[in-house]
Amino acid sequence: MTTSTPAALDFTLDRSSPVPLYYQLAQQLEAAIEHGALGPGSLLGNEIELAGRLGLSRPTVRQAIQSLVDKGLLVRRRGVGTQVVHSQVKRPLELTSLYDDLDAAGQKPATQVVRNEVVQASAEVAAALGIAEGDDVRHIERLRLAHGEPMAYLSNYVPVGLLDLDTEKLEATGLYRMMRSIGITLHSARQSVGARCATAEESQRLGEPEGAALLTMQRTAYDDTGRAVEYGTHVYRASRYAFDFQLLVRP
Repeated sequence: MTTSTPAALDFTLDRSSPVPLYYQLAQQLEAAIEHGALGPGSLLGNEIELAGRLGLSRPTVRQAIQSLVDKGLLVRRRGVGTQVVHSQVKRPLELTSLYDDLDAAGQKPATQVVRNEVVQASAEVAAALGIAEGDDVRHIERLRLAHGEPMAYLSNYVPVGLLDLDTEKLEATGLYRMMRSIGITLHSARQSVGARCATAEESQRLGEPEGAALLTMQRTAYDDTGRAVEYGTHVYRASRYAFDFQLLVRP
């Protein structure tokens, strides 16, 4: 278990800012958790010690910590202190892979390949990939972890012959990285996001209670020639994962 404390971290508080000090501290603690500087199991020490080191009042520190407890990032344990539970991954809606996003956020991604076989395309898969129903496609299912904890269950279909989907390679890196490594240029995708309750099997795979909320995503990705190169249906733990949107006003 990680035993690092925020004593090794550099918190910069702007006392002239209109932003409340508790909020500044909470934001910097959250960033440290999200980027892995404070990993799961890290102890924050007691509020008096942290308040003294930062020159803050104890109520200010308590309010900052409570805001992260309310988000599920910290937990107070009797006899142990305040401890990091985990970080919630906030994924931008861009044409990136979960592996790349976790790696960029310092979340130490890992993969367990559950299935890797050639199957006949269903009507849904055929329509997504622009092939005939019954054509051969490569089907892979993977459990994606971060800091050793399950994050998502990924089911992907890829045209046969597009690339060598070796199980060992799939467990060492991400699907999109493998595509880029052989010269495939990912250009665009059609994607839909939804939510539903976990089945018994999904609950067991992801370490969530049966019926827990899951985020869902369906995506068809295309290369720069307009060819469909993969179709994916994924489920994510809503307790650990969120999609991040930027909304713009139409001119």
